[in-house]
Amino acid sequence: MTEQALQTLKDGYTFDGETLDLGVALDGEEPSKETPISIPLSMLNRHGLVAGATGTGKTVTLQVLAEQLSRAGVPVFASDIKGDLSGIGAAGVESDKLRKRLDAAGQDWQSRSNPTEFYTLGDSGLGTPLRATVTSFGPILLAKVLELNDTQESVLSLVFHYADQAGLALLDLSDLKAVLTFLTSDEGKADLEGIGGASKATVGVILRKISELAAQGGDVFFGEPEFDTADLLRTDDNGAGIVSVLELQKLSQSPALFSTFLMWLLADLFQDLPEVGDPDKPSLVFFFDEAHLLFAGASKAFLQSVTQTVRLIRSKGVGIFFVTQTPKDVPEDVLAQLGSRIQHQLRAHTPNDAKALKATVQTFPKSDYDLEELLTSLGIGEAVVTVMDPDGAPTPVAPTRMRAPESKMGPMSEDEIKAAVAASPQHEKYGTAIDNESAREILAKRLEGGSEAHAEEQKSAPADAPAESQGRDASADKIDFPEESGGSGKKPAKKDDENLFSQVVKSSAFKQFTRTAAREIARGIFGTSRRRR
Repeated sequence: MTEQALQTLKDGYTFDGETLDLGVALDGEEPSKETPISIPLSMLNRHGLVAGATGTGKTVTLQVLAEQLSRAGVPVFASDIKGDLSGIGAAGVESDKLRKRLDAAGQDWQSRSNPTEFYTLGDSGLGTPLRATVTSFGPILLAKVLELNDTQESVLSLVFHYADQAGLALLDLSDLKAVLTFLTSDEGKADLEGIGGASKATVGVILRKISELAAQGGDVFFGEPEFDTADLLRTDDNGAGIVSVLELQKLSQSPALFSTFLMWLLADLFQDLPEVGDPDKPSLVFFFDEAHLLFAGASKAFLQSVTQTVRLIRSKGVGIFFVTQTPKDVPEDVLAQLGSRIQHQLRAHTPNDAKALKATVQTFPKSDYDLEELLTSLGIGEAVVTVMDPDGAPTPVAPTRMRAPESKMGPMSEDEIKAAVAASPQHEKYGTAIDNESAREILAKRLEGGSEAHAEEQKSAPADAPAESQGRDASADKIDFPEESGGSGKKPAKKDDENLFSQVVKSSAFKQFTRTAAREIARGIFGTSRRRR
């Protein structure tokens, strides 16, 4: 590389204000100590992409970014697919190999750990269990997890609306199954017609998909206590941002669940956080590993919601880094929102690999490099970098020897993680599942009460009562779907009809629900609702 080219890189990566060190520029195969490559801290909420083939150093790059963000007082959330990231909570260990790399790059290295919380979905791992209620998860995200088609997703949305209107809290999968089962029963078929006449077969497909998800371990994730995403925004007593690591390696059977859960976290943050514009540093940086799982088989509505969330959450001070193998794993509308690119080595062993390589090259600004050749010749821990500068322009394309993390490379031991989890107040807050009264119990009581009332009516009815009258009395046990303008045209129930719906309306449980109905029914970008407080 010429002196002029190195000077161009040096000028292009010199910023006013605080920065994160990414590494140093590569001059051919050797690192140039005098040419640091960095990213402005204030631009971390403009999102980014970390990409590269398996084994090229993406997780270590994520670790390097996360630990520097933490020291700058910025909380971090990162998913840990392979279990390698837990080492961020332990001090690094120097070795001859590491020292040689540090000396070559001129890195001033100090072994240190970072304040770290370990989480897992449900009770699937070692960390503090994270849960969400079905109600707050919403129909669009749940439809993605269940792999429903557009028609089935529409029916699920109507079922959520029905549950909202009828005061049926959907806390776990058994609650949703109970509502769906009720709507396809003799007692609930009128209500099923009232929410749009969904076919019993479609409801049956949704029920089967829910059972499959439960069998894959999804049942331990949905429920209470629900995780409060405000807990991701904490700093420790020294002002360092807490690094929240979500363990996911034991959830290989249900990849759609964990990728969609990460999107739920972002949607919940979007609803709760205030607008902050362009702060000096982000409120939170969110690393979305194995990002291709989020978009695989996604519906049009889901992709639109993801794009909108990525575009708008920047103003809430949240930065998102998608971590995947190639940029083509991320839809173009989302990719266009990502201001920074850290591209590790790509391989071109097959025609598909070659096609992905060409597509990747097209995502970079113009440069004097032969990027196809450069990207296939990078070593482990090397990457091609371009970031957004404070003026909103891309920096020059920079071949980079990436910085080494100061925390441990590789996983912490199970005993170390268990000890950290046991000592965390988060485990006391979320560690034990709670089974509050919800749709399953409410519907069971309704059906039981309806059966008893019907039996009493049958006993007290005159022997010669017309069959038509008996049928009319029995129908009073059904729950009428709340009327809306432009609805199905059903006649309102008579004032003196003491049916089950009116009983529920008068109950203390329903009155409590109505006090928070606006929050529960007002759904956000993904059809998610506010948390139950």
